[in-house]
Amino acid sequence: MDINLEIQRNYTIKELPMTERPREKLYSHGPGALSNEELLAIIIRTGNKDDSAIDLARKILSKDNRGLVYLRDTTIQELMETKGVGECKAAQILAAIEIGKRINFREALSKVKITEPSTIANLYMDEMRYLQKEHFRIVLLDTKNQIIVTEEISVGTLNASIVHPRDVFKAAIKRNSNSMILIHNHPSGDPAPSNEDINITNRLVDAGNLIGIKVLDHIIIGDNRYISFKEKNLI
Repeated sequence: MDINLEIQRNYTIKELPMTERPREKLYSHGPGALSNEELLAIIIRTGNKDDSAIDLARKILSKDNRGLVYLRDTTIQELMETKGVGECKAAQILAAIEIGKRINFREALSKVKITEPSTIANLYMDEMRYLQKEHFRIVLLDTKNQIIVTEEISVGTLNASIVHPRDVFKAAIKRNSNSMILIHNHPSGDPAPSNEDINITNRLVDAGNLIGIKVLDHIIIGDNRYISFKEKNLI
């Protein structure tokens, strides 16, 4: 065999020494011991006749100078531009990235202290402004006005039948919340409150006063605009 051809040949992961295989390294030393390429290779799982999973990972991460940051903004179509990466592998990668994004978002929220309506609006604007249906959520706060968690209560056009105080305060009591902020989006882009928005808010404020979990505000998200019931003296 031509020595040069043998040197140029891509080795499969199974041909690597056991201690150098990404999954075995993770078992023995934990994920922190793996390189970016090795971590991505585990997500990719398998290579093809030309490239190992590590080779594919290296090609993906070398598409620009940002390395892993590239994956944060990439699309399934862009990933599939790499030969050997089909829909399945691209979906696996994007799913893993999305999990990381959500973990980071939740950790960031837990450190946020709510001091004014714009804080809430800025946190949720990018996530909610493009939603095609109305999503009604509650932001639960502790005694220091720090976010405990955000709970989604309903999806669809708001009305009293789908946003019931029972469902709202069940979540708040379960989380031992001290207070809450209501938040929902208007797919039209116009955050002006409807009569139904006002009626639902009043019902929840009254229920919160009875239970002892205060409703501090209701934020409506539009297209890069928002309305705060508190700022408009509607609450």
